[in-house]
Amino acid sequence: MFRLRPLPEFTRWLSRLRDKAVRGILVARLKRLERGLPGDCGPVGDGVLELRIHVGAGWRIYYTIRGEDLVVLLAGGTKRTQAADIKRAKALAALLE
Repeated sequence: MFRLRPLPEFTRWLSRLRDKAVRGILVARLKRLERGLPGDCGPVGDGVLELRIHVGAGWRIYYTIRGEDLVVLLAGGTKRTQAADIKRAKALAALLE
């Protein structure tokens, strides 16, 4: 089991998603992550991981793990904005140090 701690930037991004169905899918995926079942994910560097959700535009959630059970939710986006989202997530993770 993990404890999820979203940064304000992540919460703002998620709450501004217009498509409620997509938001529901992302929240369901976060609940699985909370239970320790991340599914399709991988490292993108500097301690940041990418959770890939294969729906619609190819949604991504970026997070880092602190300690044994704390997951910090950093940023989110789509495949189209992936490079900029990764850069932003790495910068946010560096601020946590």
